Amino acid sequence: MVTASIKPISRRAKPERPFCLHPRGHSGAGGCCGLLGFFQWSRWAVGYQERPKGAGNLEGSRLRDLIFWRDVKKTGVVFSTTLILLLSLAAFSVISVISYLILALLSVTISFRVYKSVIQAVQKSEDGHPFKAYLDLDITLSSETFHNYMSSAMVHINHALKLVTRLFLVEDLVDSLKLAVVMWLMTYVGAIFNGITLLILAELLVFSIPVVYEKYKTQIDHYVGIARDQIKSVVTKVQAKVPGVMKKKSE
Repeated sequence: MVTASIKPISRRAKPERPFCLHPRGHSGAGGCCGLLGFFQWSRWAVGYQERPKGAGNLEGSRLRDLIFWRDVKKTGVVFSTTLILLLSLAAFSVISVISYLILALLSVTISFRVYKSVIQAVQKSEDGHPFKAYLDLDITLSSETFHNYMSSAMVHINHALKLVTRLFLVEDLVDSLKLAVVMWLMTYVGAIFNGITLLILAELLVFSIPVVYEKYKTQIDHYVGIARDQIKSVVTKVQAKVPGVMKKKSE
């Protein structure tokens, strides 16, 4: 009798998705909230870095390398530039900031153009336009690329419309209540901070918390797990007291 041994096919373990308070996962409003959700997102991002880099997730890999400070110079330039831009928007109007940025850029390019022209006149050289290499670049957007971007955008737009519909028409009572609570809390946040201030805080968190989590992963996972269990127990108790919710979940 011939026996054949079949080896189990090993599958690469997928990194754990960010924790969501909703029992069905990442499907409703307020799934991940506050600092807990941010640490959970950082945990998922750290695990996601171990996946093989293919064409599909190349852009995501570059973004993760940026926020994890893999290239300190590149991340420093992006972080400082965006922070200065946000601080400028906090102090001046959008029109003023855009105007100053365009004037600064024009000052650099015009000065460099005049400088190169003077050098060429003095040295009697014919190097041509200093920006000729950039002027010859093909920056036109093809129709295929445009349609690809539009198709990708339509997927997100349709998902957002479906989410808004199910939240405001109360398809799931718990999700709609979560949205109401979050919006109620945001009224207090809006009374203290404006939009630009929140963007500045968000940038500081994006460029700091993932690095801190990567360094103190074990300790943070311990406390996040405790907080997650407490929150899940509270959500379960609330769902048990809301009429019709538990019956719907069991079905």
